[in-house]
Amino acid sequence: MTSQSRSLVASALAGGLLLAGVGSIPFIVGPQEAEARPAIRRDSFVTAAVKRSGAAVVTLETARTVNQSGAAGVPPALMRDPLFRHFFGIPRSTAPRARVQRGQGSGVIFDAKGLLLTNAHVVEGADQLTVGLSDGRRVPARVVGKDSLTDLAVVRLEGAGPWPVADLGDSDRLSVGDWAIAVGNPFGLESTVTLGIISNLNRNVAQLGISGKRLDLIQTDAAINPGNSGGALLNADGEVIGINTLVRSGPGAGLGFAIPSNRARAIAEQLVTRGKARHPVIGIRLSPVPRPTPTSQVPSGAVIRSVQPGGPADRAGLKVDDVITSFDGKAVADPAAVVSAIDRRGVGATVVLGVRRGEDQVRIEVKPVDLSALPSS
Repeated sequence: MTSQSRSLVASALAGGLLLAGVGSIPFIVGPQEAEARPAIRRDSFVTAAVKRSGAAVVTLETARTVNQSGAAGVPPALMRDPLFRHFFGIPRSTAPRARVQRGQGSGVIFDAKGLLLTNAHVVEGADQLTVGLSDGRRVPARVVGKDSLTDLAVVRLEGAGPWPVADLGDSDRLSVGDWAIAVGNPFGLESTVTLGIISNLNRNVAQLGISGKRLDLIQTDAAINPGNSGGALLNADGEVIGINTLVRSGPGAGLGFAIPSNRARAIAEQLVTRGKARHPVIGIRLSPVPRPTPTSQVPSGAVIRSVQPGGPADRAGLKVDDVITSFDGKAVADPAAVVSAIDRRGVGATVVLGVRRGEDQVRIEVKPVDLSALPSS
């Protein structure tokens, strides 16, 4: 090292910082330039959304008492067979044993009074409910009302609060491709957040092979796993636009489904005010209009396949094979559109159906009734 280089190194060690250089010439950084720069933190929109509503997504722990016979899994007919009991040494009288079955799901607090939305199947048959909040509190709760047809339930926290509250957004303003943020407690892992998009809207639950429900669902690719049921689906602004309810497993896994917030809000209001939900029906079974030829356009409307005797449709004069083409003057695309339109109008409101009957177009007025008031067949 030359005397000039030694002088440079000595100066650097005395008042600055010596950094690895290129070749034999060191790079010298002065003491002021070498001060640590503060890290720049850039919060994503997901972070902001979760900060807004994440604390209102809670864990719902359930306990239910079930009776189990002493010979679980044995068909009742075999238990009544004396030879079978004698061969296996089963006593004549086997008293049922009670055991506590525990479950877990998620919920969303939507009202400062301590009201939360969850799925009906989460609280079904529960004798005891406990809500776990993100701040560590564990609070007892009770079911205000539940509606199995839409798989929604309202639960009230027992206590004075204060409670974190999430804002319910407008699910009618969603578009395919919008951001979707799922928040819940899958597999008991609290405050789990996943990100995706809105994959589809108005996905009829019948398309998933599920009967006995009345739902048009939001489809998302944000991961929804067991335990997420009843949790929140947020938009980019942190508003709740859906209540997570289903996930497809097996082939095609990765598809999650949520109940739209507008539907959840309407059902929740009914459950809080009257303890049950009303479901307007006119007493018909519908199917899509068949495509005439493989190359023709898909026709719009819904074909009536059956009419409930004594129901509103029957009294109004609707017939099998009638094709419903419009609802209150607006064209309807398929059976799901007809059902949704009836749901929105509610019980007791007269609606006008445009019907194609053979070559004729007719207008028929019909007044929906609650499902419970529909005559049994």
